[in-house]
Amino acid sequence: MTRTEPPLTDLYLEDEVAWLDAMADLLRAGNRADLDYANLTEFLTDMAISERREVENRLMVLLAHILKWLHQPARRGGGWHATILEQQFQLSRHVDRGVLRNHAKASLADCYADAVKIAAAETKLPAETFPAECEYTLAEVLAFDPAAADA
Repeated sequence: MTRTEPPLTDLYLEDEVAWLDAMADLLRAGNRADLDYANLTEFLTDMAISERREVENRLMVLLAHILKWLHQPARRGGGWHATILEQQFQLSRHVDRGVLRNHAKASLADCYADAVKIAAAETKLPAETFPAECEYTLAEVLAFDPAAADA
């Protein structure tokens, strides 16, 4: 008895990584006719949405930590500093060019508004303590230096 591979649509539901490997194999072989177009379209759309959410999340966390750093100098510590640096490193890798950089710039104001809510909740300071509008460009957020803010 010979084992047959499940149809690609079933493989997508059963084992996404195996399905991705199968899609890549078909593309390498130039066999576009057998591609699972419906699921491939869904997968690529979901990936793009996921990447945009990742940028928004990292930007929001970074902005919240910058706000906390600036507005609670007595509570500054290595953990906040490390979080700022980590978010900058990770975000920089995502937004070094192209669509995600444009997305980060376009979503900066919304991410800032969310960051204010987070910073207010974590610091117990009123939201009005923080500037109502984001005062930074994306480049400034990515270049923020906690050590320089200490001075």
